[in-house]
Amino acid sequence: MHARAVAASTTAFLGTVTLLFPASPARAAGGGPVVIAHRGASAYAPENTLAAVDKAAELGIRWVENDVQRTRDGELVVLHDDNLRRTTDVEEVFPDRAPWKVKDFTTAEIARLDAGSWFGPAYAGARVPTLEQFVNRVERHHQKLLLEIKNPELYPGIERQTLKVLSNEGWLDRSHLAGRLIVQSFSGDSVRTVHELKPAVKTGFLGTPPVSDLPGYAGFADQINPSYGSISTAYVASVQAFTGPHGRPLEVFTWTVDDAATAQRVAGYGVDGIITNRPDVVREAVDG
Repeated sequence: MHARAVAASTTAFLGTVTLLFPASPARAAGGGPVVIAHRGASAYAPENTLAAVDKAAELGIRWVENDVQRTRDGELVVLHDDNLRRTTDVEEVFPDRAPWKVKDFTTAEIARLDAGSWFGPAYAGARVPTLEQFVNRVERHHQKLLLEIKNPELYPGIERQTLKVLSNEGWLDRSHLAGRLIVQSFSGDSVRTVHELKPAVKTGFLGTPPVSDLPGYAGFADQINPSYGSISTAYVASVQAFTGPHGRPLEVFTWTVDDAATAQRVAGYGVDGIITNRPDVVREAVDG
């Protein structure tokens, strides 16, 4: 029902919401796909830290992606894994707290952890940021945010809470909604919940659903964001043939591309964005 059409019962609503959205952020300037710094510029600074945001800004990258989890005391922090082992020194600081799940630690406990030394000595002492800290750093650099809700099945109500934090920090005003914020997840239910709670927020589904399933996703997702190895020119075109909940063609942001040859190949497929740990390499490849 959403293939190049919007149900008549929602036309008036969509006419209002669509005003918030410019043309595709990737193609509006007539260039190549938009480049998104995966967990910040994570090839050059520890992922999902403020340092990774700063590095992306230093490289001139406008879009930053991050991951959101929830602590034992109900705060949102920016971390990819559902446990703290890989990117912090939690095993040293709390040796008796295996399996070191994020949800089993308070915000204050997580704030004690070193989230930078694993990457390199120059980043010793970097901390796991709260979502508030992260979005404020992105705002400081006038960047844009692709926010992923991780493991929503572990954190009931995280969609509403994420939207509340974004609202409190000024990220749900007209200027941010008009092209500076996308919320995505691997969970279709989570993406749908975000859309239902705040229809004006642009959303993305992470995955490569069959083309036959795209009409359903187009009811609540503005983007289909697949792994680069799972797509083709035909698939990208099929996605873009559908109209999303804000009355615009669905977009495709693909991940995670870190070399020039692959970046050029997926750009040739017609994708709208490329998520990468090496945003400088990808930008040069697709814009050069």
